[in-house]
Amino acid sequence: MDRVLNISAYLFTPLDDRVALRTVLKGDADGRNLKGTILLAEEGINLFLAGNPVDVRGFLGRLRSDPRFAALTTKESWSDDQPFRRMLVKLKREIIRMDHPTIQPAAGRAPSVDARTLRRWLDDGHDDDGREVVMLDTRNAFEVEYGTFQNAVDWGITRFTEFPDAATAHAAELEGKTVVSFCTGGIRCEKAAIYLREAGHPHVLQLDGGILTYFEEVGGAHFDGDCFVFDEREALGADLVPRA
Repeated sequence: MDRVLNISAYLFTPLDDRVALRTVLKGDADGRNLKGTILLAEEGINLFLAGNPVDVRGFLGRLRSDPRFAALTTKESWSDDQPFRRMLVKLKREIIRMDHPTIQPAAGRAPSVDARTLRRWLDDGHDDDGREVVMLDTRNAFEVEYGTFQNAVDWGITRFTEFPDAATAHAAELEGKTVVSFCTGGIRCEKAAIYLREAGHPHVLQLDGGILTYFEEVGGAHFDGDCFVFDEREALGADLVPRA
């Protein structure tokens, strides 16, 4: 049996036709026998899909033919079995709930650091300006238990809506340092980086593409354990192979 291609992707882009778009995407995914979840909100799209590689890439090609999704990039991994049971397309208020309407990534992304540069900084113990680098885990506490960057700051949140209050309570820990926010695929750390910069922390960057892109580009250097993923694979190692 052919191996299953798993993709995750998100893009902050204004969507004012979510109801109609939901019908189109559900029909296309079902027609290609894909499984997974697509979230649609006014702020953008978040998706996790799995299926035959030709069908997955065909779906992505059609999606990117819409100019709003032309910039969509994906993270890929492989599995022997389909990790999703059905195909869902949901309408949400936010593609990742933070409950801070002023945080609008579609209006301008937070600065980012790519995986290779971050690896070099962690090797050196500082960034290119000589500042201490603090890795800030923006994921939920149970995800952190599977694995995280060495010496990462973890505020023990149980849901992302708790992040702003945690950031206020721990603001002093970040002063004068280069803070790199990270999460599984990039969506939470992007919102977190914008929030922190607006809260007065000028040297905050998001890890571009999150942990999964870091694994893909530089492996598991400076990372202990595995990365939790929200499907039946449960967790991926630095080689992007399921560990469950």
